[in-house]
Amino acid sequence: MHKKLRKMLGDVNAPSTIALMRLIDTQSKATICNWCLDYAESSILPIFEKYYPNDGRPRNALNAARDYLDGKVKFPVVKNIILNECHAAARELDTNPAAQAAARACGQGSAVVHTLSHSLGIYFYGAAAVAYDRLGLDATTEEYNAAAEEVCADITAALRAVAVDHEPNPAKIKWN
Repeated sequence: MHKKLRKMLGDVNAPSTIALMRLIDTQSKATICNWCLDYAESSILPIFEKYYPNDGRPRNALNAARDYLDGKVKFPVVKNIILNECHAAARELDTNPAAQAAARACGQGSAVVHTLSHSLGIYFYGAAAVAYDRLGLDATTEEYNAAAEEVCADITAALRAVAVDHEPNPAKIKWN
């Protein structure tokens, strides 16, 4: 029997998380949204699709969010897909914590087009997806924490790669 697993990994008060938040704060909404969608699609969605290759709900959410950014759909369309497809997929996956966390991370990555603070959700849920996929369900707390730190470093590097130096219009994010 597996121990009770956390739905999210990472520590909001860790220096690495605070550094990520500070970097996010320096970027525009467009940069943040595109970074989240790109990261979710390249690093998190493959975990979900490894387990459920025929379930397109998380991918649909990411695509809908891109369509919203491109002005092709209104936000209520995206919100419906995030809540009634992507998060619904996550709710159905209690027996697969890696895929469940990946679906939640994709939902958070998609929801960033509406609320930028969801950009941290992609890290916390993404860390769980990566850790449970890579380490399995019986690793130690220390091993899971180390995996979360690796994901934080990876997602931070991904943002640094696309970050605009001296961004003239940084987003104003309310971190709660």
